[in-house]
Amino acid sequence: MSVELSLKSLPEMPGVYQFYDKNRKMLYVGKAKNLKKRVSSYFTKTHDNGKTRVLVKKVDFIEHIVVNTEADALLLENNLIKKYQPRYNVLLKDDKSYPWICIKNESFPRVFLTRNLIKDGSEYYGPYTSVKIARALLSLIKELYTIRTCNYNLSQENINENKFKVCLEFHIKNCLGPCENLQAEDDYLTEIKEVRNIIKGNFSSAIKQFQHLMHNFANRAEFEEAQKIKEKLELLQNYQAKSTVVNPSISNVDVFSILSDEGFAYVNFLKIVHGAIIQSHTLEIKKKLDESDEELLPLAIVEIRQKFNSITKEIYVPFKLDLGEDIKVTVPKTGDKKKIVDLSLRNAKFFRQEQFKQIQIVDPERHANRIMKQMQKDLRLKSEPRHIECFDNSNIQGTNPVAACVVFKDGKPSKKDYRHFNIKTVEGPDDFASMEEVVHRRYKRLIDENEPLPQLIVIDGGKGQLSSAVKSLEILGLKGKVAILGIAKRLEEIYYPNDPVPLYLDKKSETLKVIQMLRNEAHRFGITHHRSKRNKEAIKNELDQIQGIGEKTRIKLLKEFKSVKRIKELTLEDLSSSIGKDKAYKIYGYFHELQ
Repeated sequence: MSVELSLKSLPEMPGVYQFYDKNRKMLYVGKAKNLKKRVSSYFTKTHDNGKTRVLVKKVDFIEHIVVNTEADALLLENNLIKKYQPRYNVLLKDDKSYPWICIKNESFPRVFLTRNLIKDGSEYYGPYTSVKIARALLSLIKELYTIRTCNYNLSQENINENKFKVCLEFHIKNCLGPCENLQAEDDYLTEIKEVRNIIKGNFSSAIKQFQHLMHNFANRAEFEEAQKIKEKLELLQNYQAKSTVVNPSISNVDVFSILSDEGFAYVNFLKIVHGAIIQSHTLEIKKKLDESDEELLPLAIVEIRQKFNSITKEIYVPFKLDLGEDIKVTVPKTGDKKKIVDLSLRNAKFFRQEQFKQIQIVDPERHANRIMKQMQKDLRLKSEPRHIECFDNSNIQGTNPVAACVVFKDGKPSKKDYRHFNIKTVEGPDDFASMEEVVHRRYKRLIDENEPLPQLIVIDGGKGQLSSAVKSLEILGLKGKVAILGIAKRLEEIYYPNDPVPLYLDKKSETLKVIQMLRNEAHRFGITHHRSKRNKEAIKNELDQIQGIGEKTRIKLLKEFKSVKRIKELTLEDLSSSIGKDKAYKIYGYFHELQ
């Protein structure tokens, strides 16, 4: 069925859709709450992401599978991705899913980590977004309790028939030997009950039990056993101290916070049980329009609670939401509850920073789009500053005045477009007049040659240099057509024409970092040109002093030997073979007389 017919026949129900190319090779698998709306959006909207545009162009055939709920769609999507590994499912291509801690439905239940949920009556806790945390928890349980690790079928019948023998775990006292009927199942299940409490974040019951056991051993003068229990108690209390982040009375609560920029939102989720974080996850949402946080957060909460099978009746959020009568929404203002919402927001910020670092490497186009949107907003510009030019003057003690113009495109240096300027009309060190000259020359040439103008001009300097640059733009008829600003070095103030009050950007903002990069690059480029010019002047003056040596000879020597220093070190024979005996005698004699 063609793409057009497939779109028309899609139902408005939850399900999974699959995109194929013309060779019937699966390109992409996705889930949808509403198949018709979700799949149609690929072909009716303009996508910012380059990979999405390429994907849509390649789609030749669409299939879909209808399911009962969005949660079922998520499970099916994961299964299909793992089976077919479609090219464009980059995030799930490594065949990883979140781990769970399983308490197996069997006699003398085992406790282990798994990524497979089997509907056999076993208990599954999670999923854990960090395998490290899940393994640390299992390691703690192993230290505290004698839970078996073998996979024997320890039915009472098998135990009575002596089908199994104790293993090494029994001899090193990690197991009490239920396989040989050395441990009663009721005693084992008491330990499993405590394991269950610890996984849920309820440490108080286990701590009380260990304290009781320790005192009993001590009262019976069994000090070695008491010491072992004390060590386990300290281990459990240390783990609890690391896990507990707020008042232990805060229990069975889901915490959500949201952080957003121009193109994306980041929603962090923390699950709190008895004051301990037992789950943490951050969801990234790509904005299609200019959706507000108030619009996005309810959608994210529904998605995350389904993903993590959360049935908690109370949630903490940063602002009031309507999520129906079954969920109590709390907006904390002070105290421990407010601290936990702030902690959630901090997690969202850390996640966002990590994403920026990865995106800059993996998807530079997306990174550039985000930076441009942010700069437009921060600098109050009419359009995104895709093309920025920055000017800087360089003169040392009034000699050899030059200026530099550096060009950034999409937030990155475009070195082929850099330009140097030798100041022609200004006598002495006059930064204002020099700036007026180079800005006029630069943009008159662009206009004459019908070249594109920048969206933003940055002047390295305060109000004086900025005013001089604006004069030139006014003469050329560009005032108001091209945005211009100045950056003062002392406090990094941003100045706008005819506005005495500067703009102060956050010192950590990416917008300020780009402007600082522009300013520093212009300064570096200008200083390099200035130094080169002074060096050439020095070279020229030294060779000029040799009588009978003309400009062509000087150029030939410098082109061949690169520097005056090398020319000084040449033998008479070397010079003669290059420029002839007469000139060689003059140059050799001149330099050796100087020595």
